[in-house]
Amino acid sequence: MSRPVCLITGGTSGIGRCTALEMRAAGYTVYELSRRETGVEGLHHIPTDVTDEEAVQRAVDEVVRKEGGIDVVINNAGFGISGAVEFTDMKDAIRQLDVNFFGMVRVNHAVLPVLRKQGSGRIVNLSSVAGAIAIPFQTYYSASKAAINSYTMALANEVRPFGITVCAVQPGDIKTGFTAARQKTQAGDDVYGGRISRSVAGMEHDEQTGMQPETAGRFIRRVAMKTGRKPIYTIGGKYKFFCLLAKLLPKPALNWLVGLIYAK
Repeated sequence: MSRPVCLITGGTSGIGRCTALEMRAAGYTVYELSRRETGVEGLHHIPTDVTDEEAVQRAVDEVVRKEGGIDVVINNAGFGISGAVEFTDMKDAIRQLDVNFFGMVRVNHAVLPVLRKQGSGRIVNLSSVAGAIAIPFQTYYSASKAAINSYTMALANEVRPFGITVCAVQPGDIKTGFTAARQKTQAGDDVYGGRISRSVAGMEHDEQTGMQPETAGRFIRRVAMKTGRKPIYTIGGKYKFFCLLAKLLPKPALNWLVGLIYAK
């Protein structure tokens, strides 16, 4: 009996790497797509930039040619920028959405015909608690993740008749290299009374004291192997509570509370 096939983006570091290794341990043949030239031992690495539509299509075609199909797709590739909206270069804002949101869109656009024809498949899109609770001075990152949530819920209804399930996973603060890789600008910090630097310092402290990526990888592996229709999963009891609070609180109260934490 052939092993099921998992395709994951951004699987050479952090949450993606831990998830990819979990999927391999669960018996999957794992293909990892990232911009790096070398991958992780035990995984099939295909150097691919998710902002390059043709490269994404070639990678998916290669996996299908070698394996005959794809069972699970995990869209993990992404990065973060921070800074005040007023002082963020438009090119940086556009790239944030191009990688985090449209990178996922390109991968799904390439895999959906494969999954539809085979009559089965599971798509897992990596979102964030920052998509459910908008974080000041991390506005474009929050916007990219909120877009993933809306996209996921709509797509799930579109493809359900074809045996395809779609969900998003919202991690909270995770201790990975994501923090160091964040593209930070403190331009305008003097104008904003030091609030940009204070906000980002708070975020980074929370990340570096947060959950281990191995824990997140195990959670995502369990979600990837489910067949249910739940559209959004949140990692960790604390963050599930925060997301529930975000639904229950009136929006002015929620925004006031977030402002106290991240925009003082």
